[in-house]
Amino acid sequence: MEHQLSIYNTLKRKKELFVPINSPHVGMYVCGPTVYGDPHLGHARPAITFDILFRYLTFLGYKVRYVRNITDVGHLEHDADEGEDKIEKKARLEELEPMEIVQYYTLRYHAAMNALNVLPPSIEPHASGHIIEQENFVKKILANGFAYESNGSVYFDIEAYSKKHNYGELSGRNVEDMLSTTRDLDGQTEKHHSADFALWKKASPEHIMHWPSPWSEGFPGWHLECSAMGTKYLGEEFDIHGGGLDLLFPHHECEIAQSVAALGHETVHYWMHNNMITINGTKMGKSLGNFITLEEFFNGSNKALTQAYAPMTIRFFILQAQYRNTVDFSNEALQASEKALARLTEAVKNIERITPAEKTTVEISDLRAKCSEAMNDDLNTPIVISHLFDATKSINSILAGKDSITQGDLDELKSVFHTFMFEILGLKEEETVTANNAETFDKVVDLLLDLRKDAKTNKDWGTADKIRNSMSEMGFEVKDGKDGTEWKLNK
Repeated sequence: MEHQLSIYNTLKRKKELFVPINSPHVGMYVCGPTVYGDPHLGHARPAITFDILFRYLTFLGYKVRYVRNITDVGHLEHDADEGEDKIEKKARLEELEPMEIVQYYTLRYHAAMNALNVLPPSIEPHASGHIIEQENFVKKILANGFAYESNGSVYFDIEAYSKKHNYGELSGRNVEDMLSTTRDLDGQTEKHHSADFALWKKASPEHIMHWPSPWSEGFPGWHLECSAMGTKYLGEEFDIHGGGLDLLFPHHECEIAQSVAALGHETVHYWMHNNMITINGTKMGKSLGNFITLEEFFNGSNKALTQAYAPMTIRFFILQAQYRNTVDFSNEALQASEKALARLTEAVKNIERITPAEKTTVEISDLRAKCSEAMNDDLNTPIVISHLFDATKSINSILAGKDSITQGDLDELKSVFHTFMFEILGLKEEETVTANNAETFDKVVDLLLDLRKDAKTNKDWGTADKIRNSMSEMGFEVKDGKDGTEWKLNK
């Protein structure tokens, strides 16, 4: 391929020239959500980050197979193998089948991603649909001597693996330090060492989701699903594996070990990790009371929010930082993003108002090259945005009559904005009323209804019907009742 994209490879700790297997095809796997609750701001960051990569690789001409999994079973805690499956816990509390929980929250996740204009992946496999593949992976690891069975469960043997391979190379952990550390955990006696992690867990009698296996009636460990599904859909070697920085250890470290132990080699060429989103400098979490769902952002219902924020404002806010940098949420930051996005959107509309001239007096000839250079430099979206803002100044100058532009350059300007703002950054004009003008919108509707009420009082039925019919054509549903008139806008 002619295009050269430099990305930050976590394993190599540096940016490298990315040419996927000298092939026009790219295999890309991203760790998706565990669907036991409403999607939140932390879900938006990796989804948007790898949506940008998906869009840009496709734009460059690569044929991308993008796999993003759904974790719906056997999800143990990040730092232990004895955690409760969160989906089962939710199912018990709400007296539902686990798959009812999975279906409900998967649909809500998809709805939120659609609102953020995140493209769907090529394949979206569920962990529960790939139990056989995960069992086969365990069998290979056992056969190669890197795992052991204990009381019906199977654990990965970190010490045996480290004698031949480098466990800890992705995260920079010292395996000797890990092996010398001991902890008292429930069920710890099943393991040879505290650092060993579960490949298969024997199900307790109260465990709802379980499957037969050669070792016990049980369920797969958390790390196993991505190794099994990644290689199933992308082959024993593929180009990119991505996810949040919080997955680097232990999840992705364990994935590398599992793949090497089962297949004899690493499967992933490039490991990419997006950084975290904090709230006023503090990590977001339910236990800290600063947890905000995407739906709450969209409707402004969380007490930490001073207003509602449109989905494109959230997307633009995230894109204003390079994916490897931390993004800190505050109402002030989102309000600034809302205003900045409005300026860019207005610029796109203003391009259509420009009358071409005989010569160009603004510098836009290298705009496309500058934006491409920023994208090729590890998806540097904030630099792309800054170049578009520079072009916005030129647009305003032309409209003010201070500068001019030819038809050919005007067409190029339109094309660059369309390509980078809409196709690559994935922004779009909001179809609904934004947070800033919501109050004004309500007042205008109430004014129309007051005029209709006055018309009815004066027995001016023609005016009253005209207002109601016009509102109906615009999507409003107006209902007269004994307590007054109610209205709603049907989407």
